[in-house]
Amino acid sequence: QGLNKAETAAKYGDEQVLIWRRSYDVPPLPLEKDDPRSPFQDPRYRGVDEKDLPLTEALKDTVERILPYWNNTIVPEMKTKYNETIVAAHGNSLRGIIKHLKNISDEEIVNLNLPTAVPYVFEFDDEMNLQKDYFLGDPEEIRKLMEAVANQGKAK
Repeated sequence: QGLNKAETAAKYGDEQVLIWRRSYDVPPLPLEKDDPRSPFQDPRYRGVDEKDLPLTEALKDTVERILPYWNNTIVPEMKTKYNETIVAAHGNSLRGIIKHLKNISDEEIVNLNLPTAVPYVFEFDDEMNLQKDYFLGDPEEIRKLMEAVANQGKAK
């Protein structure tokens, strides 16, 4: 949290940063509670129970946090809105939803690099089974953007 990705890669190595950023169940090093970057020090979270404030988080933790919202709020909304629902979220939350929808393995999720701010369309059948998914935009430009995301955690 709050660290430059390239500097972190220079300090810990590209491979370790890739594991922290993209693996399913390996969290980055935890913050201390008194660290200014910690959610315990952020006034936005004053009303949140301390047990709900993580000092680190892997994608697995994100998935456990977002899937109930996906299943209990977003899916019912999609069923009533004829599948015309926009989900805008942080990249890691989106990676968790996509992992769930596409049944991506824990090992393969490391290779999912979502380009920032590129619409990603999911089409479902009436039973909410994923039928088709695709990015909107020029495929070559999207490939370059995905490559740039993959390179974010590398030392320069």
